[in-house]
Formats: sequence, structure tokens, C-alpha cells
Amino acid sequence: MAENEGHKHRERYDHEGEVTEKPAPAPRGPHGVQVVDTGPDHTFTLDEEALKSLLLKEDIRDRAVVVISVAGAFRKGKSFLLDFFLRYMHYKYGAGGGGSEWLGSEEDPLQGFSWRGGSERDTTGILMWSEIFKATLDDGEKVAIILLDTQGAFDSESTVRDCATVFALSTMLSSVQIYNLSQNIQEDDLQHLQLFTEYGRLALEDGGRTPFQRLQFLVRDWSFPYEAPYGADGGMQILSRRLKVSDKQHPELQSLRKHITACFSELACFLMPHPGLKVATNPQFDGRLADIESEFKRSLQQFVPMLLAPENLVPKLINGQKVKAKDLVQYFKSYMNIYKGNELPEPKSMLVATAEANNLTAVAEAKEVYTRLMEEVCGGGRPYLHADLLLTEHQRVRDKAMYAFNAKRKMGGRDFSQAYFDQLAQDLEEQFLQFKAHNESKNIFKAARTPSVFFAVALFFYVLSGVFGLLGLYPLANVANFAMGLALLTLVLWAYIRYSGEMREFGVTIDDTATVMWDNVLKPMYQTCLEKGMEHAAAAAVAPPSPAPGAAPPAFAHNGKHKHL
Repeated sequence: MAENEGHKHRERYDHEGEVTEKPAPAPRGPHGVQVVDTGPDHTFTLDEEALKSLLLKEDIRDRAVVVISVAGAFRKGKSFLLDFFLRYMHYKYGAGGGGSEWLGSEEDPLQGFSWRGGSERDTTGILMWSEIFKATLDDGEKVAIILLDTQGAFDSESTVRDCATVFALSTMLSSVQIYNLSQNIQEDDLQHLQLFTEYGRLALEDGGRTPFQRLQFLVRDWSFPYEAPYGADGGMQILSRRLKVSDKQHPELQSLRKHITACFSELACFLMPHPGLKVATNPQFDGRLADIESEFKRSLQQFVPMLLAPENLVPKLINGQKVKAKDLVQYFKSYMNIYKGNELPEPKSMLVATAEANNLTAVAEAKEVYTRLMEEVCGGGRPYLHADLLLTEHQRVRDKAMYAFNAKRKMGGRDFSQAYFDQLAQDLEEQFLQFKAHNESKNIFKAARTPSVFFAVALFFYVLSGVFGLLGLYPLANVANFAMGLALLTLVLWAYIRYSGEMREFGVTIDDTATVMWDNVLKPMYQTCLEKGMEHAAAAAVAPPSPAPGAAPPAFAHNGKHKHL
């Protein structure tokens, strides 16, 4: 098999039964350069130096860029396809092609991005081909063509966030994103596309423009040429059917299709046949054309020029402006910083998203139960309820609401639901505080507390002023009169605030002052006087009545009983 110049070349050594690996020397010829790498903790790192070494070359930096990217599920032949792109561009724009046919000799192995057969993933992160091809558009503008290879989605080592980040980054940075699919365009393919493009759209914070440019669906191994022929025309037939919006569809399906259509300025589709059994089953397959079915080769001859011929190149636009190679470095850095931070929501798997929805629905229903029952206890039309009784009712209603949450069947299991259970308990306590405040507002005595306190203070100082005046203590009488006037003025100001709704903060201060005076002065005095009064009343009820003047004492028999006369 011919040497594949890729991103992670390793040499293997067998020493005393142990297999060790070490990085091989970096290839000297054109190769795939790892510009975005993945870490073991599912983080992404930008190799800024490698990126600058490619895009800031003197003959490249000031050219507008055409960025072609391939994304999709892992092990579906993305890197294999990109190597045919390289073969075409070497023929069309480079010095390594030649000949009358860009596909080359039937016996030439395929070289370029690292690829291999099998079921395990080969590409990680995002790779950029080290050779930037220079082209001239029909209008004379000079551009640079960049190829990006991306990590396949949905392998056993990648999280949903990993897949969404790679797809979104490549879509944001490319002028043509090829969505590589197998056999058909299925509903789950569209759902994944919606999730990934929305993740990119959130990061862009677009101002009303279509966020992305061209999305090229590429359906590999198309097995129904009798329904739609291979090629672009058949592809558009299938794409039109899949993205068609009708009134008979569920609103969710309509929304999905409208979202995809709104995210891209151009949508296209191409149907590719299967490359043949030798490609799929031969572990020694090295990409030579002799092993590939002729139908597949004919489709390649149509598809590749559709994207890479000078008249079909699509320059990268951001906010309607063409992007130069030197600017693309900054966009890489900016987009990577967004995905490194916590500005974007965490994309979820379908199971987690459904389990969250189940639990949130159960929480909402439990809150409705609590609100309905508490409204019956102390709602707007109910009279004031003592604080102790209100607390008891709250505990009873809260238990019913928590039971309603637990009784609701939910996905995710008990451990997943525990966080929602705890949050529900906290939310119900906060709701109780609102009901408690509403109930207290119905207490007529509490509502009259502030005017009662200041009126009592004014009355107290009025009496005290009179006493000081009778005793000739006129300075103290004047102080008492001032305090009385201040209390009356505060009472008038409080009445104005309540009537007009102005200076509400000052009104709250007056209420707080009245509460402090009530709790620390008037209430203890009131309770002391009440207790003394009750003690005197009790003593008077127990003591025997005193005889009237001149009345004879009651007569008793010898046995101590009253003697009946």
C-alpha cells in the first residue's frame, strides 16, 4: 500500500513482547496539518503556529479564500473523497498533474489525507492540507483554495459536544460544507444537521444574514437509481422531497426543514454509487482506480469539477465580505475561543434531552399542584390565616406536590431526577414566601401598625408634655412637643406615600421603623399590661366576697355544713 501522508504517523517497535509507539518524523511533502486537535478531556486546541505557517505565506496571505470542508459520520469515506479533490487540483492548479485525464492512471495509488479501511476512526479534530492551491476566478480575482478534513461524528470516543463543535467550526469556516451521508438522507441526518448548525449559528450571533453559505449533501452508496438517477439532478430530486414542507407534517418536522433552509444561502445534493466490493472488502485497497467501479469514477468526474472548477469556486464570505487568508487566522482564533468558554449551551444527546424534558414537565406539574392548593388555602379571595396554620398547610401541600413529581413517570432514572427533585423543593419554599407575604398583607392589624404606632407615640409625648408643663419643666415640655410634632409629621408623610405611590423606599423605611418600635417598645409594654390585668382578674375571681356591713356571719352546723334555718 502506498504511503499515506497524514496527521498522526507513528512507528511501532516490538521490544521483549511489548509494543511501543513513538511519533515518526514529520513528512516533508504536502500533508494534512492538524490545526485543531482534540484532548483526552474532550477539549479542542488550536495550533496557531501551524495555521499561520500555512495562511500567512507571502503569496497566499492577501488572496481571498475558498474553503472546502467535508463533515459527517465517521468511517464513511470523507478523507478518501478529499484525496480525489487533491488529485483534481494538482491537475488543474498545480504542477503535479498533467495528462489528458485528471483521474490519472488506473494503477496509481491514492495519496493525500490519511485514510484507511476498517471500522475504527482515523481522523481526529480538523486537518488542513498543507498545500494551498492558487486559482483565478472567471472575473480575474486571485483566490486560494483550502481543503479541511474533519473528525467523523458519532464514534465511540466522541461526546455530542465534540461532534457539534467540530461540525459547527468547519461549517462556520468553510464556504462549501459537504455533508457526507451514507445511502440516503434520513430524518435523523436532518435532526443532527439542525443541532450542529444551530450550535454554529449561536456562536456567530448573526445580524439577520444567512449564517452559512453552501451546503452540499453527498449521498454515498446510493442504491435506488430507479427512483432518482446518480448525479446532481437526482440529488436535487431527493433533497427537494426530504426538505419539502407541507401542512400535513407535524409542526416539529416543518420547523426542522425551515431551519435548515434558513441557515444556508445555497443547498445542493449529489448521489454517488457504491465504489465496488473490492473497495469495501479488500484490506489492501490503496485507492487505485483499477479496483473502483466505473460508475463511481464517472460520478467523480462530474462531482469534483462541480466544486473545484474555476467557474464553480465559492469564495468565503463573512458578513457579506470576502475573507482573505490572513483574516482566516483571526476567525479561527475567535471561533475557538467561543467554544472553549461557557457562552454556549451544552448540546445534549437525544436521551438526555428527552429525560430533561420529562423531568421539567414533572416539575411544572408539581408546581401547578402546589399553586392550586395554596390558592385554596390563602388565595386572593381567602381571609387572613394565622402564620402557624399557614406553615402547617404549606407543609401538607408541599408533600402532595412532591408526591405528584415522584408519581410522574420520567426517563433518566432516580439519580438523574434527584437534581430536579431538590430544585423543586427549593422552588416551593420560594413560592411559600410569596404566599406568606400575600397572606400577611391581609392582616388588618399589621396594615394599621404604622399609623397606630406613630399615633401612640404622638399621644404619649402629648401627655408627657402636659405633665412637664404642670411641673414647670418647660424645656422638657418643649422637647416632648417637638417629638409629638415629629411623630405626627411622619404619620402624615406615610399617609401621602401610601396614597400617591411616590417615595416608596422612604415609605418602607417608615414601616420598618414602626415595626422596630412595636417589637421592642410597644408590644412588650402591651403584653406586660395585659398579663398584669389578667393576673388581677384571676386573683379577684378566686378571692371570697367580703360580707356586707352589719350582716351576721353564715351559720354552720356542728358537722361543718351550713345550717338550714
